[in-house]
Amino acid sequence: MSSTMETATLGGGCFWCVEAIYQDVIGVHKVVSGYAGGAVENPTYQAVCSGTTGHAEVVQIVFDPTVISFEEILFIFWRTHDPTTLNRQGNDVGTQYRSVIFYHDEQQKSIAEQSMAEASDLWPDPIVTEIAPLPIFYEGEAYHQNYFVENPYQPYCIFVINPKVQKFRKSFRNKLRGEK
Repeated sequence: MSSTMETATLGGGCFWCVEAIYQDVIGVHKVVSGYAGGAVENPTYQAVCSGTTGHAEVVQIVFDPTVISFEEILFIFWRTHDPTTLNRQGNDVGTQYRSVIFYHDEQQKSIAEQSMAEASDLWPDPIVTEIAPLPIFYEGEAYHQNYFVENPYQPYCIFVINPKVQKFRKSFRNKLRGEK
């Protein structure tokens, strides 16, 4: 493992779904669910769900750039959620479910913009993903962390997250840690 880790902050709908995808990826050291992009300090899940804070549900992905690049993190991002639906993913509706890349520096911004341009060929509709500088990341409550692994029989996990994870595992076998 590299001594210099990098961080990506992404929102692609419910943070439980995004977290479950990236936890499987080789080179990803840690995935933390939380909130970013709003105007309220120390938001709670209930406040974010109200749609009044402006925050998106996001994950912070700590990764080893000698194993997986930011470009590869984004390659997965564009293919594991629908970046063409404004403020929604499936039945999850609201600004907190928007597609967003919060960049940490100018290099990430440039890579994100290039990646989005390239990803536009994947979708029949225009991509509406927001690309913005990371303001403050607020870690989500403890019960949101590692949600899919800790709650595999919860209905949302069975009917929403598991199909996404299974599709991801089938499509990205060469990027997965361990046998899946």
